[in-house]
Amino acid sequence: VSGDGNTKYAISPMATSCVTKVELTVSCENLLDMDVGSKSDPLCVLLMNTSGNQWFEVDRTERVKNCLSPKFAKKFVVDYYFEVVQKLRFCLYDIDNKTIDLSDDDFLGEFECSLGQIVSSSKLTRPLVLKNKKPAGKGTITISAEEIKDNRVVNFEMEARKLDNKDFFGKSDPYLEFYRQTETGWQLAHRTEVVKNNLNPCWKPFKIPLRSLCAGDMQKPIKIECYDYDNDGSHDLIGIFETNMKKLIFVLQAEFECINSKKKQKKKNYKNSGVVSVKITREYTFLDYIMGGCQINFTVGIDFTGSNGDPRSPDSLHYISPQGVNEYLSAIWSVGLVVQDYDSDKMFPAFGFGAQIPPSWQVSHEFPLNFNPTNPFCAGVEGVVEAYRMCLPQVKLYGPTNFAPIINHMAHFAQQALQQNTASQYFVLLIITDGVITDMDQTRGAIVAASRLPMSIIIVGVGKADFTDMEILDGDDGRLRSITGEPAVRDIVQFVPFRKFQNAPREMLAQCVLAELPQQVTSYFRYINLSPPQEPKQS
Repeated sequence: VSGDGNTKYAISPMATSCVTKVELTVSCENLLDMDVGSKSDPLCVLLMNTSGNQWFEVDRTERVKNCLSPKFAKKFVVDYYFEVVQKLRFCLYDIDNKTIDLSDDDFLGEFECSLGQIVSSSKLTRPLVLKNKKPAGKGTITISAEEIKDNRVVNFEMEARKLDNKDFFGKSDPYLEFYRQTETGWQLAHRTEVVKNNLNPCWKPFKIPLRSLCAGDMQKPIKIECYDYDNDGSHDLIGIFETNMKKLIFVLQAEFECINSKKKQKKKNYKNSGVVSVKITREYTFLDYIMGGCQINFTVGIDFTGSNGDPRSPDSLHYISPQGVNEYLSAIWSVGLVVQDYDSDKMFPAFGFGAQIPPSWQVSHEFPLNFNPTNPFCAGVEGVVEAYRMCLPQVKLYGPTNFAPIINHMAHFAQQALQQNTASQYFVLLIITDGVITDMDQTRGAIVAASRLPMSIIIVGVGKADFTDMEILDGDDGRLRSITGEPAVRDIVQFVPFRKFQNAPREMLAQCVLAELPQQVTSYFRYINLSPPQEPKQS
């Protein structure tokens, strides 16, 4: 974005495809103690710089209470580009409030290096410095890097019974820590929440990536430690047990005795310090569904309202230039060329709305571009483009701009697919429009209803209109609600104004509007608890 506020696009180094993803694990020793009567509560922030002076925040770890030598459970995941110098800055803060702003938190030190330095070292330990570059006491930071080769995630549901009571007043406040085995010893992979005052705790379900838990090796040992949380940071060990993913994945629910070796040595009749129950379910990825047989059904909806202007005039958004392009065609090509690879028959329904159509010249808000209601399908993206070009001179642009009919039309087919009770079909509706929605209330209701179905909606706004309504439909700023107050169960709308991409390569628009689609597909099938049609191979 240039200084005058106009968006300009160039292919930046980061637009090239990344070599791989890297997971960074951070721990510290001997941090400055900024709290009176207790110890610092550190959190680590990762900043990145790839373009000179501009730093941006990548992510933050959790806050570790009352600890000067924290091991952070949350990992940083970054894209690694061989051909780009990716500067990283790790900043440590003592967090004493719940605000996101760090300006009122005590600074504990920082360390700056490049991602290349970390990956070439595999593990890096360096002293922390203050803003004036003086040493931050004896504080050090250790960063280890690991390439992500496995994107699978495991869902855990865990509970325990009859845990040892470590507190004189009240009961233990138990939490769990997961460790994976590395060449240099055990490394913290995950820390659960603390369940207060309970010897039979049930922890909230949580997720751990397989790469963090066992580096994708299903037989690698996993150690789980159970502690009683204390406010002063002197957490008491309740017990430990070991297992591996191979043992866990083939049973619905596994139980393990929590063993405290010191207590076992002292007590002759010692049995255990409680029993921990582990239930896991596999979390399928987008590729699991696609490779397991899920088809992406692509449908196009085109705005033929009068506000587009007379297609014969060069000022019209529907005017096809001597080079054979306009914004509508550019959007169809950009998105369609990506989506078509996921539909085996490559036959796409294409509809128009907001025009008077022959022979009766009634206004229609869901007419097939090929004027064949019984077979509105077009052969590939080329077929959609050809149908659009043939349709344009045969209709009269009119109005109003109603979205609900075409959304409901597609929802009907998504509903039929849902009744098959398989994750075999998902529907993507691309709507290209130039103006303000006339049936906003009905459209909101249609989207809320569709959020329960296997479908997503991509809206590309062409021209220079005010697209405030479209931003409302895109649920990035809060869950969309119908006029009656019913919330969408998930965000299924992605909106972008085409003007942002006018001077950009064609693939930039597709990257932007399709970025959320894989997550929308997987979150939907998880929501209704459907596995891929064919089970992906386990490693």
